[in-house]
Amino acid sequence: MTLSVGTTAPAFTTTDDEGNSISLSDFAGKIVVLYFYPKDDTPGCTKQAQSFRDNFAEYQDKDMVVLGVSMDDQASHQQFKEKYGLPFKLLVDSDGAITKAYDVDGGGYAKRVTYIIDGNGNITHVDDNVNTSTHATDVLSSVGK
Repeated sequence: MTLSVGTTAPAFTTTDDEGNSISLSDFAGKIVVLYFYPKDDTPGCTKQAQSFRDNFAEYQDKDMVVLGVSMDDQASHQQFKEKYGLPFKLLVDSDGAITKAYDVDGGGYAKRVTYIIDGNGNITHVDDNVNTSTHATDVLSSVGK
């Protein structure tokens, strides 16, 4: 069962695809789209990432942050990001700690779930029925900014 709307988003600190330390608190005051996906460079995950890539300018215009999370390691994230020209950060969750904290553990991989977190760190929207091809525009519609 995913976390509910109105819940405080679990804090985390991890590394991104470039090896930089990153925490949810780094984005206080901004809307964060935290999307969990099963595996780098697989068909559905690639479509979903490309959807965010293709709509990234609109996210920037709305001052929204997109963060992708899977249980792949930094090297895998780097290759995935470079191969498809992804302009947003991919977070390393090799031990599954973030995946478990957000209740999206699929047994060795992250389930495909997206959380929208407001500037105060509260979950305002949960999407656990993702259409990988249209996901980025679906998220923008749900935010209604």
